[in-house]
Amino acid sequence: MIDVNKVLHTQWHTAPMDKITVDLGTDQVDGLSEQEVKIRLAQVGSNTLTEEKKEPFWQVFFEELREPMVLMLLVTGVLYAVWGELADAIMIFVIILALNTVEVINERRSKNAIASLRKLAEPNTAVRRDGRFLEIPLEQVVPGDLIILQSGHRVSADARLVESFGLSVDESTLTGESLPVEKSAVAGIDPDAPLAERHNMVYSSTLVSRGKGTAIVVATGMNTEIGRIAGMARQVKEPRTPLQNMMDELSKVLIWFALGFSVLVPLIGIFLAHQPPKQMLLTGLSLAFATIPEELPIIITMVLSLGAFRLSKKHAIAKRLNAVESLGSVTVIATDKTGTLTENRMKVVNLETRASHSRLLEIGMFCNDALPNGAVYQGDAMDTALMRAAQQAGWDVNAERRARPILVEYTFDNERKRMSTLSLRDGRLWLAVKGAPESVLQQSTHILDGETAEVLTEESRQNILERVTHLAADGLRVLGCAERFLVEDASDPATAERGLTFVGLVGLQDPARPQARDAIATCQRAGVRIIMITGDHPLTARAIARQVGLDGNHEIITGSEIDRLSDDKLIAVVQRAAIFARTTPEHKLRIVQALQAMGERVAVTGDGVNDAPALSAADIGVAMGETGTDVAREASDMILADDNFITIVNAVREGRLIYENLKKGVRYYLTCKLALVLITLLPTLLLIPVPFAPVQIILMELFMDLMAAAAFVAEKPEADLLDQKPRDPKARFMDRAMINSIITSSLGLFAAVSAVYLFTWYGTQNQVTSQTVAFFAWLIGHVFLAFNMRSERQPILQLGLGSNRMMLIWSGGIVAFLIIVSLIPGVQQLMKVTRLTVSQWGLVFAATVIGTYWIELRKLITYKKEG
Repeated sequence: MIDVNKVLHTQWHTAPMDKITVDLGTDQVDGLSEQEVKIRLAQVGSNTLTEEKKEPFWQVFFEELREPMVLMLLVTGVLYAVWGELADAIMIFVIILALNTVEVINERRSKNAIASLRKLAEPNTAVRRDGRFLEIPLEQVVPGDLIILQSGHRVSADARLVESFGLSVDESTLTGESLPVEKSAVAGIDPDAPLAERHNMVYSSTLVSRGKGTAIVVATGMNTEIGRIAGMARQVKEPRTPLQNMMDELSKVLIWFALGFSVLVPLIGIFLAHQPPKQMLLTGLSLAFATIPEELPIIITMVLSLGAFRLSKKHAIAKRLNAVESLGSVTVIATDKTGTLTENRMKVVNLETRASHSRLLEIGMFCNDALPNGAVYQGDAMDTALMRAAQQAGWDVNAERRARPILVEYTFDNERKRMSTLSLRDGRLWLAVKGAPESVLQQSTHILDGETAEVLTEESRQNILERVTHLAADGLRVLGCAERFLVEDASDPATAERGLTFVGLVGLQDPARPQARDAIATCQRAGVRIIMITGDHPLTARAIARQVGLDGNHEIITGSEIDRLSDDKLIAVVQRAAIFARTTPEHKLRIVQALQAMGERVAVTGDGVNDAPALSAADIGVAMGETGTDVAREASDMILADDNFITIVNAVREGRLIYENLKKGVRYYLTCKLALVLITLLPTLLLIPVPFAPVQIILMELFMDLMAAAAFVAEKPEADLLDQKPRDPKARFMDRAMINSIITSSLGLFAAVSAVYLFTWYGTQNQVTSQTVAFFAWLIGHVFLAFNMRSERQPILQLGLGSNRMMLIWSGGIVAFLIIVSLIPGVQQLMKVTRLTVSQWGLVFAATVIGTYWIELRKLITYKKEG
């Protein structure tokens, strides 16, 4: 328990560290206990800005009742009640309640799915609790927590620095300062110092641009500086996708068509066919309700959002619905090697030095960002591998690091391709350096032989580089290690890292993921090209490429070669090359832009701060969830929770499935609408009664909406889904094939229902019997149609009749309704139907089977032809 009022009014930048730890009841080494964290979460709340309040179900329900379509239906129910048909009015009101409930549930499912995705995409933060390193959701940080600051990650809360190593923070979001601010754990800051000059403080939402450190949290949520400035709800509105916008436009066009039809039918019925005006008015209102495609945008949103949520269950978190829509059109995946194609499970397997192995491991132990977490280490795979190797060689790593703390750290960057740390060795300032062998050798003037530093000759330099080549050809990642004793602390790496003494090479092995070969083969079969872009040695890249099935015999393009190519020449190179090595994020960006200039749709993986431009430029930027920085996550469209290449392939498959299911749902929905229009229009033109009573039309709409909005979302993929070429992103959603399918399918249902209705009407002149036949034929026919439209290419028997559980539930509901309405007189009267004879049932089944299953016959023929 803490004194919240005292915490809020303390000037933390002036307080000594002893006072801070006492006031916040924490420890600057081990952090808080888990028990204390629970108490503080209950006391101060979660570390979030004020969120949008969720509307209760009943409030959303009544808001939906004010929708124009529902109001139209309410008017129909009121007219029934006024004109004395109370049972019909009650029935309509029950249907309104059912429709509205389904509508609200579907909308909430979509919103909940998007909210869940947003929560999954939120970055975690590193803390130390009970002396253990933990990755926790940002919202669970509390005052007193000991947070770990890492380059490329955002600061999770306002905090006072405990220690810092070369730490600088980009505070532009808070202060407007364009340059990163150097930070230090020193005390004694002026109480009146402005925010930008409190160098021992870090603030929520700012970005660690360099270095590392630890800090004690002093404020969370709305009590942070950014929370005070914001003072408003943190609402992130999901941008509408191009497909959603297109469906909105299509709906507006179709609404006018449906309204015109709904006015035309009653006018013809009243003035030409001499039908009762009351009945025709009710019919017109019901037709308007049933034929206006107001559900179309909702279906799109629902399929995309629930599809995105399903993606998250497969470790691919889509931050934006745009990404879900675009996944099926990806033609190139530009992937990293380490951790994506490989397991990111490093092990030191080779040490080569003229000095002792112990000296080499000592450099690896001190020039290291891994953090102790009990008996293991947390951090970069190479760093943790070096720590394990030192432990296995007999070093007490934690004791050594405590006895000789890091004084200064120059973090790794893509320009230097090395990192270095400054500590004390035998009472002298000792610089430990590790990085790409070429980079370390370039800064070295001597080589350690035993305990003696000798001049590094050009011959020795070339011999070392040749050895690097041999190790890389065996698939090892190779690090060069060096050291230097300094007379005084250097102000920057350029000064410190000159005149190094080269110590030796460390070879680490990172095996390829076993599933990567099959995943790449699947992509190639699906028409998706795979390109590897890595900062590693060319021969290491080639060795891994061979293991995973990329053509390693092709030329390997290095970053230095890319630098010498013009944009036009680079386009020619990326057309043929599949492996790019020793690249920087700038090279990755140029490769992406060259691929896009060729008309490719590119998905790119990235994890570092400098990967952000390539991730932003890609059609789909894919950030690493385990190793990625917050900057990479923010620039991406999708996050891989497991950093696994197989997950990207699964996401492409799922993206194609979502898009196909979307087309199937919309196609079915519009087919039913068009069939209903045609079925109602023909008898009107023939000047005979319309085939459905108003209450039947309203019920038909309920069944249609349930089907289109729910069942097609759960459809399984067709067997040849990944045998299809990637979708052209410029192609129309409503292309010619889809329009033809809507027209021909609706004509089949129209022919089936119209045939049984006209045959019965002209044979009996009985309106109730004729409408019963038409109503039952519609219900059965649109179920058969749904099963036929579950697949575009694969016959339904091969796909599996029972593979879509939602569709079976929906079909079972309609069958149960048909049995009830056929057998119970009271329900028959309510639904304006009568009992049918066996021959009439036979006519209904024969017509609906013929009118819908011709689609299946066509699929059987074409599927066999295509093999």
